[in-house]
Amino acid sequence: MEDTTAALRQRVREVLRQYPGSQRAFAEQIGLDPTKLSKSLTGTRRFTPVELTRIAELTGVTVNWLINGGDDVETVAAAPRRTARPERDPSDLRESSRYQQILDAAWRLIAERGYHSVRVSDVAKECGTSAATIHYYFPGRDDLLTETLRYSVRQAFDRQVAELHAIDDAHERLLRLVELQLPTPGLLRQEWSIWLQVWNESALNPDLQVLHSDSYTRWHDTIARTIRQGQEQGVFVDTDAEELTVTLTALIDGLGIQVLAGRPGRSVERMRKVLREFVEREVVRH
Repeated sequence: MEDTTAALRQRVREVLRQYPGSQRAFAEQIGLDPTKLSKSLTGTRRFTPVELTRIAELTGVTVNWLINGGDDVETVAAAPRRTARPERDPSDLRESSRYQQILDAAWRLIAERGYHSVRVSDVAKECGTSAATIHYYFPGRDDLLTETLRYSVRQAFDRQVAELHAIDDAHERLLRLVELQLPTPGLLRQEWSIWLQVWNESALNPDLQVLHSDSYTRWHDTIARTIRQGQEQGVFVDTDAEELTVTLTALIDGLGIQVLAGRPGRSVERMRKVLREFVEREVVRH
């Protein structure tokens, strides 16, 4: 474990050396006090899952790379398929910073206003730049939607690796996965908004269906992997893991849509209760 945390600190130092600003500016960008960053780099303090996710987002790497040394290393969460990964090379951090600023703005605007209500000029205004600059990074308006989906997939993968890599018990890990999928106010609700819009557009646009399918497969495979590990640990029933995964993910999707649509009696709290009861009743071995 110590070798793993030492390697993690070394990789953070590596991306920090490439960062165009100071260490203090780096700390501020990830929402961390500079003193705490120094302590984390020396090993007297551990990086939190949120901090690791922000470091990955800021520097264009993945949390899996930070923790395990590679994007495709086998880990607690299934990695995104190639088509569901960002297409731009993040090696130039200055270039990456501008791209990330635009992507953040587009992602937020689409989540809050809806894809068809967001114009390129809206994104440009939000970033304090020109429409020409937006088109440099996103040639067509549809590219904004596809890249915001890829961004959501990357965020979910990073968050799951950061949150779950230290949880060995499959039951605890599955409950944490459920919690990370609840449309709570803020980031998770915005991610749900993006997914709802992608589902809608995919029904009408065959070109988007492959990206949607590959993006969703990452989530499905993460649940299936956790259930199989629980079966190996003897804490989950021996029912077909694929069938349990299909049922659980469908239940999550349906409840999440009802919560976002504001159906009376459907709340995050009730969604959590129903999902936990399903896991306890149908998945856990008694």
